[in-house]
Amino acid sequence: MKTLDQTTQTELEAAAFRTLLQHLDANKDVQNIDLMILADFCRNCLAKWLVSAAEAKGIELGYEDAREHVYGMPYSEWKDLYQAPATPEQLAAFAEREAAKKGAKE
Repeated sequence: MKTLDQTTQTELEAAAFRTLLQHLDANKDVQNIDLMILADFCRNCLAKWLVSAAEAKGIELGYEDAREHVYGMPYSEWKDLYQAPATPEQLAAFAEREAAKKGAKE
């Protein structure tokens, strides 16, 4: 990628992040556990990263406020409307991924 000035780079990254949020919003059937299994992050991770970014800038942003931004509604509402219970297969795949990560660190 060509060298960009910091402002342009930040604007492009922000646009990409907004597109990611729109994509996740349009695909509510994709469960957080699926994201964790496949990509090792989920919507809640995005909210935590927003909180960390705000802290780095000296801005106070609560986790629940960040989750509302990521989910497009209060998390409790999203959870009631869209979150399905994890299947035994999902739980097994998640446990296997976590075990593999732990083994790689040792």
